[in-house]
Parts: sequence; C-alpha cells; structure tokens
Amino acid sequence: MKDLHDRVIIITGASGGIGEAAARAFARAGAHVALAARRAGALEAVAARVRALGREALAVPTDVTRRADVAALVARTREHFGRLDGVVANAGVYLRSPIRDLTPDLLERSLAVNFYGGVYLVLEALPHLLAQREGHIVLVTSMDGKKGLPPDAPYVAAKFALSGFGDVLRQELHGTGVGVSTVFPGRVDTPMIADLKVPRISAKIPPEAVAQAIVRAVQRNRAEVIVPFQARLLYWAQCFAPRLADWAVRAFRLQGWV
Repeated sequence: MKDLHDRVIIITGASGGIGEAAARAFARAGAHVALAARRAGALEAVAARVRALGREALAVPTDVTRRADVAALVARTREHFGRLDGVVANAGVYLRSPIRDLTPDLLERSLAVNFYGGVYLVLEALPHLLAQREGHIVLVTSMDGKKGLPPDAPYVAAKFALSGFGDVLRQELHGTGVGVSTVFPGRVDTPMIADLKVPRISAKIPPEAVAQAIVRAVQRNRAEVIVPFQARLLYWAQCFAPRLADWAVRAFRLQGWV
C-alpha cells in the first residue's frame, strides 16, 4: 500500500474534522474514497471537495451503530468502484461523565459509536481484503485509549476497547497481506470538542496533521501512531510511572475545561 494511486478507501465519520481531512489527504495521494457519515448534506459537500482534487468520491449516508448500514456501505463501495483496498474507522462521539454519575445508557451510547462502529466496519470489510490478500485497516482511536483522562470514562472505555481490538487484529492478520494501524490523536481542533478549552501544553492540533499521519501509517504499514509529540510524552510517562502520568494530568489540567 505504499502506492495509493487508484486505491479505494472507505472513511467513516467523513462529514468533517479528521474524516474530511483524511478524505482530502488520501485524494491528494491518488486514492478514491467512499465517505460515510449520518449527515448527507455535509457528506456531499466533502465529496465535492474531493472531486475538485481530481479523485472520485462516493457519499454513502451511514449510521455506523447499525451493522446493516455498514454492510450496505461496503457493498455499495465495491459495486461502485469494483474494489476495496482499505478502511479508516474514524466515526466517533465525545461523551463525558464522572464515574459516580455514569449511567449504563451513556456508556452504551459511547460504545455503540466509538467501539462497535469500528468493529462493524472491520467485520464487513475484512473478508474482501483477505480474499485479495492485500489491504489496510486504520482504527482512529484517541490518546484516551492510552491514558484515561477524567471525566471521560464513557469515551475512554470505548477507545481502550477499540485499541485492544486493533492490537489483536494486527497480530492475527500478520502474514495475510492486510495491514492494521491504530492511530492515537491527542486533542484535535474539531467541532466534537469545540467548547472544550485545553492548556497550551495540550493545544489542539489541526485535523490535517492527523490525516497525514493516517496516510503515512497506511503507506508505511505502521502498527501504532501517536500524535502530536506531547501526547507521546504522556504515554511514556504512563508506561513507566502511572502515578507520574496521573500527576501530569492534574498539574497541567490536561482534562480541559468548559
């Protein structure tokens, strides 16, 4: 997958933010894209911007919490383009709650989008990628899938679950020709956290930076990618001294505020 020219990539959560930026980044690398999200109008606008770059774009309104919708997305993509080379499971929703106030309903809503939305895409695309013995799967999780930040328990639980799923998937697919990359962005300047204020040390990065990391991960078959560099520092602290990482979260107010 070093050469993305005329490859076909499905991207979920593609109506804005990281998904839109990834669609444009793949197009600039020569790929065609199938775009999935719930908002049809916004999705068509992104598709038009991809076509302006000289690549083909298919907009498929999709609710990733419904496996039938995801199955239809994969089927329409293969029918339209005649092939499928990769998927980017990017759809997400940011749900926060202190654990003492957490309800099962809130946790289930987070898991439905942030975990099962990615799992359904993998399960539907994987048979086709394995049959051709080539392709790539990208799971966009979050630094919350490496180091939990309070009060993000619903989001953290789902992102840790998806990260673990990706870790096992990558190992199981070794030698099949299908690569797996898990991408862990820190704070990203998207509408999802538009109201969240963060300290300068954890400044929001542009979605384009994450999009470029995603494309490079596919081209280089990277196992895991953490962006930006400051996020990697927090991860290293968590690996070697979890209480030091806890202190850093408190001292620098990494959880943010509204």
